[in-house]
Amino acid sequence: MLVYKKKWTKSLLTLSIVSGLLLAGCSGGDETSSTPKNSGGSSDEPVKITFWDENASPERTPLWEEVIKQFEEANPSIDVEYVGIPNKSAKSKYDAAIAANDTPDVGSVQTTWLPEFAIREALLPIDEYFEGSELKDKMNSGAIDFNKKITQDGKLYGIPYAQNLDTIWIRTDWFEEAGVKEPETFDEFFTAIENMTDKENGRYGYTIRGGAGGSFQLQRLMFAYSGLDYFSEDGKVNINDPKHVEFVEKYLSYYEKFTPKSDITNGYKEMIAGFDTGVVAMVHHNVGSYGEHKKSLEEGSFKTIPLPKTEDGKYVAEGGNAVNVAIFKSSENPDAAWKFVEFVNSVEAQSLWNEATGQIPTNSEVLDDEWVQNAQHIKVAFDVYENPETKLYEPPFYLPDYRSILDNIVDPGIQQVMSGEKTAQEFLDEWAKAIEDSKAKYDETFNK
Repeated sequence: MLVYKKKWTKSLLTLSIVSGLLLAGCSGGDETSSTPKNSGGSSDEPVKITFWDENASPERTPLWEEVIKQFEEANPSIDVEYVGIPNKSAKSKYDAAIAANDTPDVGSVQTTWLPEFAIREALLPIDEYFEGSELKDKMNSGAIDFNKKITQDGKLYGIPYAQNLDTIWIRTDWFEEAGVKEPETFDEFFTAIENMTDKENGRYGYTIRGGAGGSFQLQRLMFAYSGLDYFSEDGKVNINDPKHVEFVEKYLSYYEKFTPKSDITNGYKEMIAGFDTGVVAMVHHNVGSYGEHKKSLEEGSFKTIPLPKTEDGKYVAEGGNAVNVAIFKSSENPDAAWKFVEFVNSVEAQSLWNEATGQIPTNSEVLDDEWVQNAQHIKVAFDVYENPETKLYEPPFYLPDYRSILDNIVDPGIQQVMSGEKTAQEFLDEWAKAIEDSKAKYDETFNK
């Protein structure tokens, strides 16, 4: 497992540097200081900070409560108020708080939000805190570098406490019973969907995420299918490339034929519930849903496999698939907030969190834990990330409205194709234009 640890860190660093070159021209100057203010947490005076969880659930909220309990025991002068926000409403909650200048001290922030929040001057740069911390030599350097590269000023605004990899979860017992091969290619993937569907017995081969968040999964499948970069050499976005049109037409045509009718509105919870309650044989999510599957299904009845390979046999993954802890600029107690950020990324807290959720630790010392060495889903993640042929494509996270485009154009667009209101070509053309228009505005503002 030590080999995994060294190779994985090195390979992620190399891949993120290569993909990060695309953004080399996006860094600019900023006079905002990240110097520790020595306020709050630097003495024994009681301090209260607020932490927002952007993905609260019955499974994850107790984990945060345990992390906070351990932190408060180690730091008796700091009280942490936990605020859990359901994933569906988290971004809008943060947006409203930023607009009202009523943000928390610390928040769990998705990588796609970092560039926008930084441009809106909502986050505190934490470079100096990080440079003076023991975390500096422990955190996955590729993940840290990636977070710097996607921000306009090249500064660090979030520490990733968990990384992810999109995979396909399958019911191995069903596959064995039906004598169907676990898919490795996209042809085998579509064939498995068809062969594992048994409507008479209430079983479907797959479930499509047509509701909130479907954009992320569709995008990752599209690029895994095509193997393309996000932008071509001449700067044109590849969203509506013929390979993607071909994939989306076939993929979404499976709705209702081989997937549940409810897919058109199903979000994360409904999709995972379909798999965990024995309705679907396969679900595309990520290694982070392991904890929920483990609670519902018998050991040995399920596993995860990589997304199918491209036609030329390569794995393709999206860079920056992580979740971070960030300090908000309005915090009156940044030192106390940083102490909490450090604790969340400690060996103890990261091990607790990532073992329970099934996500990938970013603190290198956690990689020696026995649970990491024995976890099938983590091994799959290592196999993909360490494969020298694996390609990381990099979406334009740096665009301030990148996430808004996914939420407000792509998510509803998927539903329109599923319902027959739009063709795949029309949908992808609209998506591509939104990205190109956003990039043009960005370039005009920051790359003059």
